[in-house]
This record gives sequence, structure tokens and C-alpha cells, in this order.
Amino acid sequence: MIWSFGSINVDHVYRVPHLPAPGETLTASGMTSGLGGKGANQSVAAARAGRDVRHIGRVGSDRSVLDAMADLGVDVRLVETTDGITGHANIYVDDEAENQIVIIAGENRNQSLTHLKFALGGAQNGDILLLQNEVDLVADAARLGRAAGCFVIYSAAPFVAEDAVAMLGQIDLLVLNAVEAAQMAAYLDVPETEIDAPNVLVTRGPEGAEWRGGEHVVQPGFQVTPVDTTGAGDCFIGYVAAALDERLSVQAALRLAAGAAALQVTRMGASAAMPSRDEVEAFLATR
Repeated sequence: MIWSFGSINVDHVYRVPHLPAPGETLTASGMTSGLGGKGANQSVAAARAGRDVRHIGRVGSDRSVLDAMADLGVDVRLVETTDGITGHANIYVDDEAENQIVIIAGENRNQSLTHLKFALGGAQNGDILLLQNEVDLVADAARLGRAAGCFVIYSAAPFVAEDAVAMLGQIDLLVLNAVEAAQMAAYLDVPETEIDAPNVLVTRGPEGAEWRGGEHVVQPGFQVTPVDTTGAGDCFIGYVAAALDERLSVQAALRLAAGAAALQVTRMGASAAMPSRDEVEAFLATR
């Protein structure tokens, strides 16, 4: 079982000729709205990979996102609802598929510790807990997950060095992108290879990813033509979590995740662009 405690957003995605400079006004060539948020994205990816995923979180008055998550295979019965503001993000995507994102946290930053304890009361030894930084109470969730015997995966994004360092003794897998890994190493004043976590997974976009810890695995990326990179890292992490929950090897998990992320960036959107397990396996069969 995979437990995911994380953000749920409504994404507003604007297609622009280039990312806006300070003070610049641009005309978008298109706009779409849909499910997003790092937590929701990771939950959807893991569910699309074929695993049972229970999402824990909080939304406000716009609850359409819960139907979207459920339609994509995520169990949302542990998501609290309020009359507040559902988190949302404005995302600008340029012709090179690069993006720029502005987030309003809303209820994502108003989690209930009482509810979190209740929700994770069902976790069992050997389950996986997915965490990231778009919600509050992440450290509490890690402690509760560890106490239940979960393998705790923590994506240190959005990255704040102090927050990430404070989590090191409470997690089993630290996930950083290449920029975050360099920032964390600089903050700790150590080489990247000496970041003190049981396992560290560094994602490098189209170049692939590297796992360091109990074993060392390097997974190259697959060459595709991207149209939107929003949510690609979340897709990768969700698929890694699914593969580990399936008890696949680290090498097999990274290959599966790299294939999923490669497919995801060829489609517009975040959660809605997550590929199914069958699609990923068909893609990998040709590589």
C-alpha cells in the first residue's frame, strides 16, 4: 500500500511563446485547467502504475479535483474538505516545454495533525509513505510513518535547505533534483555524495537519475521530444514508489520511472498526462 500525504491543486496552464521576463506582459496562445499539485501528481502516477494509493490531504470549496483524482485511480476518502481555498497554481509553458509556476497554497498549508494521525493509523509495516514540501506537518507525517514501519520517501521540493536537513533523520529515501542536490551539499558543506540519508535519489531531467545508498544505480533518460515538462519529476517519483511497493529492484524501478517520465513530457498537463503501466511497458519494450 502507498500512502501519499501531499498537496492537491487546481492547475491553470498557459501556453506562452517564452517565459515572461520581469515587467513583461505576454499573450497566451492557449489555456487549460486541471488537477495538479506535487502530492496529487505523485499519487496519480503511482496509481497509474497499478498500485493501491490512499491520498491524505485537504481541499477547500473547489472539490472537482477529488473527482479527477478518483477517476485516475486514487483513493481520496482520507482527504479532508473545508470551505476554504483549494490550492491552485498558475503555470506558464513555453515553446521549449520549459515552465514557470506560481502557487497559492490554500488548504494545503492548513493540515490537521489529528486527522493525519487518524489517517496514518491504518498504515502497516512495509507500506510506503510519499511526502513533499507543498503541505505543512511533513515532519509529523514522517515520524508517524516511520513508527508504523513505512518506507518514507521525501521529495525536498519546493526546496528549503533548513527544512530538508531537518528531515534527514526521519526518512528512508531523499529525492532531489540536480539543482537541489547542489544547494543541499553547499548548505551542508559536503560533497553531494556525502549527503547523510539512508538513500538519495537525484533526478536529472532528460539525463536520467542516480540512486546512492545501499546500492549505486545510474539510469539514463530516454530521448523524446517534450511538449510540457510540468509534473515530470512527480511522475518519476510516483513510479519509483510504485515499483518499490511492488518489490522490484532499484534498477528496475528507475528504468520503469524513466520510461514513465519520458512519456509524460510528451503530453500537456501534469496529473492528466501520467501514463498507464501498460503504456510505459509498451514504450520500454521498444528501448
